Amino acid sequence: MSNRDVRERILDAVLHVVGTDGIPGVSNRRIAAQAGVSLGSITYHFASQSDMLRAALSRFVTDETTRLRALAEEYRDKGLSVEDAAAIAEKVTRDLSFSAERIAPFEMYIAAGRDHELHEVAVECFAAYDDLTVTILTALGIPDPESIASTLVAVITGLQLRRLATGVDEQDIGAAILRVLRPL
Repeated sequence: MSNRDVRERILDAVLHVVGTDGIPGVSNRRIAAQAGVSLGSITYHFASQSDMLRAALSRFVTDETTRLRALAEEYRDKGLSVEDAAAIAEKVTRDLSFSAERIAPFEMYIAAGRDHELHEVAVECFAAYDDLTVTILTALGIPDPESIASTLVAVITGLQLRRLATGVDEQDIGAAILRVLRPL
């Protein structure tokens, strides 16, 4: 197994542990066991648990921004209806099924409020969400899409967090988006 494979397994394990037991559940021994690597591999690849957490969030953000930018390109310069935009928002949120690895970023976004380096990675991720939103709003012909994009992203993120916290999946995110966009 290459060093890159070991590092990726460690990062997968970090996301899994953070998603199941939160950041306090992260220990080198637990990550090594979850990843199926030696304890020494953890300290070889990461100087500290903070470095490991940053790297895990950074990798999630890289994967997520790549996915979102590809999706934005798919809809750039296409005529979209408001209903199309709502369906896209619903699809994006449904694609983020709440597996442990998808819950972990919510934990780390909160930790980003206390850790400057995590903060920078979280900013990058939200910029990709904003970019996708601006692209869709532009395709809809919404004037000044940049002024509403971050608010719309916050609504969607908040609804996802509510879904996660309550376990209730009754909120139709597409319908919520329609309520926000129709007046525009």
